[in-house]
Amino acid sequence: MTRVARPFIPATARRLLPNRWDFIAFPLIIGFLMVSSSGIRQTWAPLANLQTEVISLDPANLPEYALRTTLRMLAAMVASLVFTLVYGTLAAKSRRAEKLLVPMLDILQSIPVLGYISFTVTFFLALFPGRVLGAECAAIFAIFTSQAWNMTFSFYQSMRTQPRDLSEVAVNLRLSPWQRFWKLDVPYSMPGLIWNMMMSMSGGWFFVVASEAITVGDKTVTLPGIGAYLATAIVQRDLHAVGWVILTMVVVIVIYDQFLFRPMVAWSDKFRLEDTVSQSAPESWVLNVIQRTRAIQFLLRPFGKLLRTLARMRMPLSLPAAIHSESKTPLSRVIDWMWAALLVVMGVSAAWKICTFVLTEVGASEVLRVLGLGLITLVRVVVLIAIASVIWVPLGVLIGLRPKLAERIQPIAQFLAAFPANLLFPIFVVAIVHFHANPDIWLSPLIVLGTQWYILFNVIAGATTFPNDFKEAATNFRIRGWQWWRQIMLPGIFPYYVTGAITASGGAWNASIVSEYVQWGDDKLAAHGLGAYIAQMTEAGDYPRILLGIAVMALFVVLFNRLLWRPMYAIAENKLRLN
Repeated sequence: MTRVARPFIPATARRLLPNRWDFIAFPLIIGFLMVSSSGIRQTWAPLANLQTEVISLDPANLPEYALRTTLRMLAAMVASLVFTLVYGTLAAKSRRAEKLLVPMLDILQSIPVLGYISFTVTFFLALFPGRVLGAECAAIFAIFTSQAWNMTFSFYQSMRTQPRDLSEVAVNLRLSPWQRFWKLDVPYSMPGLIWNMMMSMSGGWFFVVASEAITVGDKTVTLPGIGAYLATAIVQRDLHAVGWVILTMVVVIVIYDQFLFRPMVAWSDKFRLEDTVSQSAPESWVLNVIQRTRAIQFLLRPFGKLLRTLARMRMPLSLPAAIHSESKTPLSRVIDWMWAALLVVMGVSAAWKICTFVLTEVGASEVLRVLGLGLITLVRVVVLIAIASVIWVPLGVLIGLRPKLAERIQPIAQFLAAFPANLLFPIFVVAIVHFHANPDIWLSPLIVLGTQWYILFNVIAGATTFPNDFKEAATNFRIRGWQWWRQIMLPGIFPYYVTGAITASGGAWNASIVSEYVQWGDDKLAAHGLGAYIAQMTEAGDYPRILLGIAVMALFVVLFNRLLWRPMYAIAENKLRLN
C-alpha cells in the first residue's frame, strides 16, 4: 500500500490561504471596484460631451444610468455622513454653537432643493471648468441636501440623550473628547444613524430628477441617470418607460439593501444598550461571508488596526465632553451674552436685507397675504403629521421589535420611501378634475407621501435599539396593553419619534411646493397655501416674491420647531433618557 506524502503547511500559513468564502467575496469586490472606476472615469470627460449626448428611453441603457445615479447617491451619502459627524457634534456639545447651528439646520431643511441648485451650479461649474465633474458635483450637492438634515438630527438626538451612566464611565476612564467621540458617541448613535441613512438614501431618489437636469442661464446640462430618464419619460408621456424606471429602482434598492444596509444593520446590533442578548438578532449573508473569509480579513486587518490606533489617540481638542459640562463662570456668562448679542445682530441684519430687497417690489399687504397662506400650510402639515404618527408609530414598533420581520420589511419600506411621489400626481389631477373635488383637501395628502417615512424609519430604529432587559422586565411584571405602551414603549422610542417627526415636518414644508401646485398636460391645480405661492412665483420668475415665500417658510419652520419640537427634545433629554 503506497502512502501519498502531503506537503506540511504550518497552521499560521494555512490561515492565510483563501477559502471558499474568499472565492465568493473576491468577485464581488473586484466587480464593485471595476464598476466604480468606470463611473468615476466618466466624470473627467469634457462637459461638451453632455451637450451631444441625448437621454435615450431604450431600457438597455438603464443599467448604466442606474450605476451613474447610484454612485452619485453614495458620494452624497459619504459627504452627508462627514457633515453629520462634524455638525451634529458641535451642535450637541457646545451650548453656544447650538444656539446658531440648530436654527440654521431648521432653515436649511426648509429651503427647497431647487434653491440650492440655483446658487451652487455656477460655483461647481467654475470650480471644474469644461469638465463633467463640475456638473456631477452640483448634482451630488443637490442630493446631499436631501440626505444630510435627518442624519444630523438623528446624531444630534443620540448625543443629547446618551445614558448618564455611560457618560460617567467615559469620565472615570479619563477619555479625551476625541476618544469619547469614537468610543462612545459614534457607537451609541450608530443603530439610529444607520436607519436614517437608509431613509436618506431612499429619500434621495425623489430629488434625482431635479439634480440630474441642471439649468445654467439659457443652457440645460442633463446628466445620464435614472432621474434624467424619468424626466424624459414624463415629458414624452411614455408610461412604458416609467414602468421600466420603477422596475430598475426595485432592482437597485434590493442590491444596495443586501450589500450595504443589511450588513450595516446586522453589524450595528452589537452597539445596542443591554445586558442580555436578544434571541433573534438581525443577520446578513454578506456580513457572514466577509467574517468567514481568510485572505480578505488578512487584507483588512491593517486598515482596522489603523482605525483603532486613531480612535485611541489623545487629540488635544478643547471641545467639552458634554453640553452640561461647560463652565458657567462670570467670564463664561459674559461670553454667552456677547455671543447671544452677536447672533441677534446677525439675525436682524439678515432680516433687514431680506425685507429691503422684498419690499422694493412687494407691499405690506402682500406680506400679510403670504403669512396667511403660511398658516394654511401649517394646518395641513400639523394634521398630516398627526395622522402619519397614528399610523406609523404602532407599525414601526411592531416591525422594530421583530428583527426577522424587519429584514423582510426593510427593502419594501425602502422602495416605498424611494418611490417618487410625483409619479402619483397625474392620478390625483385626473381624479380631482373628473370628480370636481376640492384641491385644498385632496391635494393635501401629496405633502406627506414622501416624508411620512421619516417617522416610520426612526420609530423602527428606536424599537430596534430598545434594550432587551426592559422588554424582559415588562414581561416578568406582566405589563400589557395600554400600560405597556404608556410606561414602556412610548417613552423608549420618544427621542427617535421626535427626530422622525421634526424631519418629516421639515420635509412636508418642502414638499408643499410641488404638492399644492400640480399639473398634468394642460390641467393645472392649485391649493391655497404657501407651497403653491412659491411654485407659482417660481414659474413666473418673480424673484422678490420667491424670496418672500422662502423666508416666510423658513420663519414658520423655525418657530414651529422652537415652540413644539425643541421642548419635546428637552423632555426626551431630561426625563426619558435610558439609564
